[in-house]
Amino acid sequence: MLVRKLSECEEFVAGDHTLLRELLHPDKQAIALRYSLAHAILPVGQTSTPHSLKTSEVYYILSGVGEMHINDEIQRIEPGDAVYIPPNAVQFLKNIGDEAIVFLCIVDPAWRKEDETVY
Repeated sequence: MLVRKLSECEEFVAGDHTLLRELLHPDKQAIALRYSLAHAILPVGQTSTPHSLKTSEVYYILSGVGEMHINDEIQRIEPGDAVYIPPNAVQFLKNIGDEAIVFLCIVDPAWRKEDETVY
């Protein structure tokens, strides 16, 4: 059985400038997954850097309020929202609330640096 505790996962600044902790990644644990799972935080008043992935991604919003930008579309996001981000879409998230946006990121197939372009 594999159980990963968020508090034991190293926090780092991702390419899009969110605070990230990788929970599950098939290249880092001996698990049979196609996808990777990460926990992310976007502080109050911050905007993530526009970027795109060659793979699909899903954000699941745990707390906070923001504006999700995907290509030319903008939509308000809040806790309980799941956001699908198609492959090669330019995306970024803007925190418009008074608390950090905390969200889960699922990337399928699993995230790889060479699949990401930061603008």
